[in-house]
Amino acid sequence: MYLGGGEGGLYLELIELLESHYPDFKVNHRIEPSSDLAQRITQEVEGGDSSTDLFLSVDAGSLGFVAENGAATKLSKNALEPVPKPFRGKRNRWVGIAGRARSIPYNTKKFSASEVPSDIFAFARENQFKNAIGWAPTYEAFQAFVTAMRIIDGREKTRQWLTGVQNQSVSRFRDEWFISNAVADGEVDVGFANHYYALRVQASRPKAPIEIAFTKNDAGALVNVAGAAIIQGTEKEQLATNFVRHLLTVEAQEFFATKAFAYPMISGVPPVGGLPRVDELAPPSIDLQKLSNLEPTLSLMREVGVL
Repeated sequence: MYLGGGEGGLYLELIELLESHYPDFKVNHRIEPSSDLAQRITQEVEGGDSSTDLFLSVDAGSLGFVAENGAATKLSKNALEPVPKPFRGKRNRWVGIAGRARSIPYNTKKFSASEVPSDIFAFARENQFKNAIGWAPTYEAFQAFVTAMRIIDGREKTRQWLTGVQNQSVSRFRDEWFISNAVADGEVDVGFANHYYALRVQASRPKAPIEIAFTKNDAGALVNVAGAAIIQGTEKEQLATNFVRHLLTVEAQEFFATKAFAYPMISGVPPVGGLPRVDELAPPSIDLQKLSNLEPTLSLMREVGVL
């Protein structure tokens, strides 16, 4: 198994549970960033020397890259049916196993819920956010969000947003866990982050003044997924399929929800932490597989000085 970084440690914990339950089941894994593994998989399959059976990625873009380059095989119907269509790959080459929503973590001492805009573009123009925002532009999840904005709203509007947020004297962080802690500490008032980071801060610091809000029908409300793809040419396709089905059982989905604070991908498991269900959010209409087209986003971010 190639295991994309980010939530890799949590996935390993689940894998260990399965290994303890099935004595004859053993996973050999390699952990690297999802984008690096996606490149490696396509090169290995193209060269005919792949020995990998399964790819678990923390983002749909990397899964899409593998699928579009002919390195993923078609998943069986029973590995796809539990998951809503927006969270499956084109031609059924990958399937989501855990969801994450873009959100606005905010300090409750600085803003009320009604004061947090439901329009992502408001953060680039409203004076109340001057010297108040935190972002992590080198973080993969942020780059996927900007890619979604570029696809939905076009390059020029995305450029204006990036420049506008820069002009707000935005604070820069290494990743979105640091952003969420900075919001809780009052170092910044709001930030851009996946939803579960604020929930993890709340879990570790119950009295921290942090909540999350969601924008509506724009890239700021993107719901991305971690997912699984079976590698083209594997000799263990049935075993890999069974593993994917295990990831979509109630028990595994409850693990993702309670351990990672992720959005479950099956209807029988609710999210935790007072989150709205996925179907109660207002994400943009976008093919998640298109998030694999990252290079134009990086080029734009370099042009405006974000990277």
